[in-house]
Amino acid sequence: MVERQDRIIGAAGHVAPLEGFESNVVKIEYHSDLKEVQSDEVLAALLSDSCQRAPFDRLSWWRGLARDCGLSPLLAVAREHEQAAILPLTDQAGHLTGLSNWYTFRFRPILSGDPALLTALARNLARRAHRITLSGVPEEDGSASLLKSAFNAAGWLVLGSVCDTNHILRLTGRSYENYIVARAGKLRTTLKRKSGKLETQVLARFDETAWAAYEDIYAESWKPEEGSPAFLRAFAQEEGTAGRLRLGVAYADGKALAAQMWTVEDGTAFIHKLAYRNAAKPLSPGSVLTAALMRHVIDVDGVALVDFGTGDDPYKRDWMEETRPRFRLDMFRPFDRRNWPVLAKIGLRRLAANAKRR
Repeated sequence: MVERQDRIIGAAGHVAPLEGFESNVVKIEYHSDLKEVQSDEVLAALLSDSCQRAPFDRLSWWRGLARDCGLSPLLAVAREHEQAAILPLTDQAGHLTGLSNWYTFRFRPILSGDPALLTALARNLARRAHRITLSGVPEEDGSASLLKSAFNAAGWLVLGSVCDTNHILRLTGRSYENYIVARAGKLRTTLKRKSGKLETQVLARFDETAWAAYEDIYAESWKPEEGSPAFLRAFAQEEGTAGRLRLGVAYADGKALAAQMWTVEDGTAFIHKLAYRNAAKPLSPGSVLTAALMRHVIDVDGVALVDFGTGDDPYKRDWMEETRPRFRLDMFRPFDRRNWPVLAKIGLRRLAANAKRR
């Protein structure tokens, strides 16, 4: 039997016992300067596109959120040799939240090695925060269960609920023609009637003219004001350099009427942004352009999955076939007085809901 003499070495230099983790020394680090992470060979490699196959799990994504979206990063890291557990967070007076926003499809911990590292990190986080809220957590990869187990084991009270919906399409080997024939009759009729009136272009690189058209269209669309155009542009440029960008534009008589930004990697197409001019709605430029991009990612890129992000918008059901829940996990230090008013409100709401069901 291994004698447990493990310790956590905290970023502030303190040392604390780590129970139940059979290893040598686990280091706990907190990084508010992401340049420190970039200069760390192990962490930089783990958070690079060579290891992470979705943009939301990469250091470059978090740098963009910090640079262009006003988020203050706090990367919490538990590491032992080459193994690491990472939670990208932001701090609001002791209430930590996930380093994510409306551009992020889903939030999850990055784990390379023993899941007990995440428990060690959760235990140490109790010294920095009385509450942690993580939204958009998936369960199809086990992230929600992993986080709940780790924080429960570390003495946190964990409350979970569904907070959003993710629409997806699994191709299961279908061609575009096989896929589109199964769409609703109304959509197929629209595409048949309107496709001949529009010209579509799909670019696999960043293009200044096409991006200017996107920004101009977005300004005239039904969409709310863009949260951070600078973030989106920088992300599109990075993805274009990496060969992952799919930038689509639909034209009529030489005028751009609709634009969409997708990315493709590791067999998945992510639909990030779409917009069309309100005045052009009778021509259905958004639907025609979505069809053109679908044809490209299915028949040219050969993706296995299309991810339409979060939000239960009705139009997504025209194109996607499945939904996946996204969870909000609220972790509380149960004996911290700052949490008592919130926990009291949650308790009252649950009592009221139970009374209604009786």
